[in-house]
Amino acid sequence: MDTNIPMSNKKKLFLTGANGLLGQKLVSQLVEAGEFEVFASGRGECRLPEGGFTYISLDLEDANAVKEAIQGLSPDVIIHGAAMTHVDQCELNQDACYQANVVATETLAKAAEAIGAHFIFVSTDFIFSGEEGPLAEDAIPAPVNYYGETKEEAEKLVMNLKTPWAIARTVLVFGIAHDLSRSNIVLWVKGSLEAGKEIQVVDDQFRTPTLAEDLAAGCILIAKKGATGIYHISGDELMTPYQMALEVADYFDLNKDLIKRTDSTKFTQPAKRPLKTGFIIEKARKELGFEPKTFRTAIGILSKQIILARS
Repeated sequence: MDTNIPMSNKKKLFLTGANGLLGQKLVSQLVEAGEFEVFASGRGECRLPEGGFTYISLDLEDANAVKEAIQGLSPDVIIHGAAMTHVDQCELNQDACYQANVVATETLAKAAEAIGAHFIFVSTDFIFSGEEGPLAEDAIPAPVNYYGETKEEAEKLVMNLKTPWAIARTVLVFGIAHDLSRSNIVLWVKGSLEAGKEIQVVDDQFRTPTLAEDLAAGCILIAKKGATGIYHISGDELMTPYQMALEVADYFDLNKDLIKRTDSTKFTQPAKRPLKTGFIIEKARKELGFEPKTFRTAIGILSKQIILARS
């Protein structure tokens, strides 16, 4: 037996939600950079196409399994991106939302604390009321729906950890999963207009839309720099969904007359949405070197990904 097998001196990074949109982008960027030994966890089978990482099937609501996995791997960094994020489902299934967003986060955070890992928690603009924006990191949370309440409660748990921690808040994340398994505003507008469908798009909600690749890059910058505290990681263009739809139509040279301006009072949804959020990202720019893509550049990236995914 060869006892001189070289051991990796790379730091270990463990991430949750690997099968989701953010998780896929994190794994892809981490593997490509090769700076960390990557352990990616998700519920059920691995749905990622790339190699170069270790996949772990893990139910984050199984406290014993989580503790055992983290103690066994002893990662240096944990990025917790898994969550129940469908806002209306959270409103209608509050017990499930609480388990996924608060209890699972607490279990994972305590396991991180036990081994002294750098714990990075992905949060949301929906912890804010929507009365004003864009918002800096010191804005006071006042959520208007249950999803936002659970993410704020989870943030408080993270802030009380006795291990290095960071919170990466983000806004309206969009992108393309490798299997085209979920839609987003770009795909929806493009598909509807190509089919000649008239669409109603609100003009009274304001966000700084975030390309999933940019959010992943921001989380990785936090990990690489060992940064702690709260960071707003988003695009930097404050836009309404109506403006986004017009931009998509313009990029793909589609009929803008099919886009009808409306407002949120015309829609009935179980969960209330904050009207105006969006983030000021100067702290992330200065301390992390974070620089997001413009919305138009992001559309171009998605356009290429659509072609690749369908080829």
